[in-house]
Amino acid sequence: MTGVVTIVSGLPGVGKTTVARALATSASRGVLLDSDAVGEEFIVSGLVLPGGTPAEESERQLTLRRRNLCMLAGNFAAEGFEVFISDVVLWPPLLASYRAAIPGELRFVLLTADESTIGARDSARDKQVADAWSHLRADQDAWASPGLRLDTSELTVDETIDAVRRGESDARLSSSWV
Repeated sequence: MTGVVTIVSGLPGVGKTTVARALATSASRGVLLDSDAVGEEFIVSGLVLPGGTPAEESERQLTLRRRNLCMLAGNFAAEGFEVFISDVVLWPPLLASYRAAIPGELRFVLLTADESTIGARDSARDKQVADAWSHLRADQDAWASPGLRLDTSELTVDETIDAVRRGESDARLSSSWV
């Protein structure tokens, strides 16, 4: 029995983790792998956040975080769990590295929203980071990403979950996608 892995991506503050958690909760056997949690809760000493200094260590830790996400996702999927990874994946080489590291079915969902929606969502949570990473919008908007691209500006979490479930076939990446 093999489960499916779905990457839920988007700008910081768009609702990736909220949506990924709701999707995992609604699955009969669901797992949430939050990139922030893997990086910021697993490393208890010596953490360098994305964009932090020294930059080389920040990148090393981000790469390690994603390598561990892929290994965990593969292990859970191999046991039949439906796995949802919440991460900022806005560049083809990064998605290609996920595709190469995760065996089996991989889906990609890119959540988007207008700036005011992201700002409102970000201000309602414990950590506010959307402004610090707003420069990534240009990368998001320039990328004709594969998978399912979903504007959630006018959607509730439940409506977003329904839209993702309806778009599962669109979200599927072929095993040869790189």
